[in-house]
Amino acid sequence: MNPFDAYIEALCATSVETLRHFDLDVAVAAGMAPERARAWAGLQEVYFGATKYTRKQASAVVKARGHSVDELALIERRISGVKDAGERWRLRLALLDVRGGYRAIERAARDIVPADDAPKRKQVAFSKPNNGRARITIDTTDRNAADLEHRLMQGTDPALPAAPQMEEAFWRIVRGETGGVVPAAPRPIVMVPIDAHARILAGDGDDVILTLTDGTTMTGAEYMAAEFGDALEVAAFHPATGAVNLYATERFANQKQRDLASMVSPVCAFPGCRHGAYGSEIHHVEAWKHGGYTNMDNLVPLCRYHNRVNADDPWRNSRGRIAMIRGAPWWLSPRGHYLRNTDRGALDQLFGPQPTPPPEPAHTPRHARR
Repeated sequence: MNPFDAYIEALCATSVETLRHFDLDVAVAAGMAPERARAWAGLQEVYFGATKYTRKQASAVVKARGHSVDELALIERRISGVKDAGERWRLRLALLDVRGGYRAIERAARDIVPADDAPKRKQVAFSKPNNGRARITIDTTDRNAADLEHRLMQGTDPALPAAPQMEEAFWRIVRGETGGVVPAAPRPIVMVPIDAHARILAGDGDDVILTLTDGTTMTGAEYMAAEFGDALEVAAFHPATGAVNLYATERFANQKQRDLASMVSPVCAFPGCRHGAYGSEIHHVEAWKHGGYTNMDNLVPLCRYHNRVNADDPWRNSRGRIAMIRGAPWWLSPRGHYLRNTDRGALDQLFGPQPTPPPEPAHTPRHARR
């Protein structure tokens, strides 16, 4: 095991017991960043300090054994704005029940932790120039940011780094040399389970609730009565195999396949990646060079970077790789653990959250075999 593997294994190991004997002064003296050390000291106080909520604390210690220290710190940051101590314990225990990694806890916190009522900051800030360069920071809505990113990515050369091209495109827009940023038009797609579609066609779908990709819903009766024309599209999904419509003859995914793959995983499938599916590349889970088909059960969106670091060859699994489980993409770590980057895809909305597959034995690299 090399030092990096040992470090990753330590991060994935049970971590709450590390906090029991944590010493702030020793940690800072050893080189730990003071901010991080203070965060760990705060965690030690939560899980092992004096409290009148002793039963909740004991339960929290048990639940925390499945989480990394970084995940525990995330929970504390997200509930820090809650003033009532009892409510903080309730939220803490609820978030400790979340499985699926750091991003899964982030998503759960957005759903269950009360929103901060303070007005959101809107600003443009400029840094002090340094060697002819300066930084501009814009605090705006996520919708504005998504529209701008989408506009700046248009026309970029995929063979070259995207960031410098986006910076040049930004100034062309500012100087009026090209078109501006237009809000992206919503493109709702109805996601229809096959069994529900059969009920609707049989005239028994009044109580069927269909989900659209813009977050809205409609009944089966509304679906049959509507005349959407080009304004709405329909996609069918199976609870075990995922998106329906298979194509096996072309190297590159067609637009229909890109759309379905993007609905199954609305973001790049690597854990922690924020890039949206429509700005990503379509990856063959079983590599094309190994005989993988351009079929829906073999396609998943990956951003440009993660599409290149994904291990197409199992014996080179140093960075992990994408696997397709029950029609949805999971990241399989080099140590054999499965993680997902999103639970907002079509299969989750239609059929509920998928259970995490059991770990697999770590793969032995080819060069290590004898």
